[in-house]
Amino acid sequence: MEAEFWLERWREGRTHFHQARVTPLLQKYWPQLALPAGSTVLVPLCGKSLDMLWLADQGHKVLGVELSQLAIDQFFAENGLTPRVHESAQGKHYTAGGIEIICGDIFTLEDATLAACAGAYDRAALIALPPEMRPRYAEQVYGRLPAGARSIVITLEYAQEQMDGPPFSVAEDEVLRIYAAHSEAAAIDRRDILEKEPKFIERGLKQLDTVVYRLERKAG
Repeated sequence: MEAEFWLERWREGRTHFHQARVTPLLQKYWPQLALPAGSTVLVPLCGKSLDMLWLADQGHKVLGVELSQLAIDQFFAENGLTPRVHESAQGKHYTAGGIEIICGDIFTLEDATLAACAGAYDRAALIALPPEMRPRYAEQVYGRLPAGARSIVITLEYAQEQMDGPPFSVAEDEVLRIYAAHSEAAAIDRRDILEKEPKFIERGLKQLDTVVYRLERKAG
């Protein structure tokens, strides 16, 4: 999607994708990655996700990337944090409580920034992107993580003809294909969540699955 699409959603308060809780699937599966304490975790298209607070509480340095200044301001204000601010070629950086958020474009992160990340967590980034952008996202973000980097990616699957995205349906075969060049990817959880998501029933869905993937960056 164009940047302006998401900026407008934040300006208008149409942010139903934001969860007012930590994602249970993150809490369940993140420990399996066994990333060292103190390692940096990338959170693409982070919005004001409370998952960043949970990751920081696990002893990680969190690096979020978000286009919307409004989302970043809300995150720090709503969580009682006063960030330090500096600018770089990648955007404006806000840092507090073990969390750094860059107000900028995920596609313009520098190689050194991604090379310093031990892994990534994606609940709402891949499914926010239309089909033509997803291979580029996988290659330019996950393809530049260091060898051995371990990540969790959470997607949605539904009949795309029943509802326009975003969030988009991303099938398992597509996930495995777009990451295959640089990462080992495997689905580790799949569950039907439609009954818990009445807003999607209202939009016409007959089935809605959420799928959790574990990714590990290959050597070389």
